[in-house]
Amino acid sequence: MNILKKYFLFNKKNENNKILNYELVDNYREIAKLVKEARIQQNLTIQELSTISKIPEQTINSIENNTKSIRPKFPFLRSILIKLEECLILKKNTLVKLATRERENFKKEKPNFLIRKFDLINTWQGTLFYFFILVLTIFILKRYFIFNVHIIEIQNIENKNIEK
Repeated sequence: MNILKKYFLFNKKNENNKILNYELVDNYREIAKLVKEARIQQNLTIQELSTISKIPEQTINSIENNTKSIRPKFPFLRSILIKLEECLILKKNTLVKLATRERENFKKEKPNFLIRKFDLINTWQGTLFYFFILVLTIFILKRYFIFNVHIIEIQNIENKNIEK
């Protein structure tokens, strides 16, 4: 019985998400309709509106056609809509009020430290790693030289004796 409840609750959540997504798209459809109507009332083509507002034609097309893949994200879209309101002589904030911030879900996880993703050349971690290897190498060579100084001196003395 609990399984069925979970299944039905899961479907309700999906329906609620679909409704919210539809409302987001519906707001952008309203924006598209308002921009297109205002542009036609002003007898402007998309090219003319682009030159007046200094907004690329592709962006205006994406707003009018409600193409989400091409449409700019919210902070940029807000400034574009403000500029379009000025150029199309619309009431202030008519388009901006309809624009809603689309939520993007990011997983908040600690980044996994993987050796294969560790960039030794371009990151501060790589620089630190190189510095650590350099210091360790100097330390090891110094220890080796200190422990073997007597052997090296004896070899030098023997070489001098042989030469004589």
